[in-house]
Amino acid sequence: MKATLPQPEHYSYLKHRKQLVRQIILPVVLSAVILAAMVVWISVATFQQGGDVGRWAAISTIWVIIPMLLGGLIVLAILGGLIYLMMRLLGALPYYTGLAQDYIFIARGYIIRGADMAVKPILALNGWLESIKAFFERMTP
Repeated sequence: MKATLPQPEHYSYLKHRKQLVRQIILPVVLSAVILAAMVVWISVATFQQGGDVGRWAAISTIWVIIPMLLGGLIVLAILGGLIYLMMRLLGALPYYTGLAQDYIFIARGYIIRGADMAVKPILALNGWLESIKAFFERMTP
């Protein structure tokens, strides 16, 4: 037994179905048909008698290279923007990096002091244990 789900029949669903056909399926199908027609047209024009295969090869190469050129232009624009932002940032950065270095130097002192304070009891205990060990080593003949 297969259960069938009822299909909604409200206005927004019907509108969505119309838009699906008109805004998604129709453009995809038209693009595929136009692309197939271009392939057929180019093939017929190229391989007829007297067709200039070299010219069509150059045209194909141009069409293959265009997306890479556009991508390269986008990357170039992003790189130029980053360089400009870095230039602006470096103009303001020396003051703030100097402040950051001062604070890091102060924090370094606190960190070293805290680490020394944390290790000091362990080092003292190890020193006492070594002294006791040395004392007993001297006592045994």
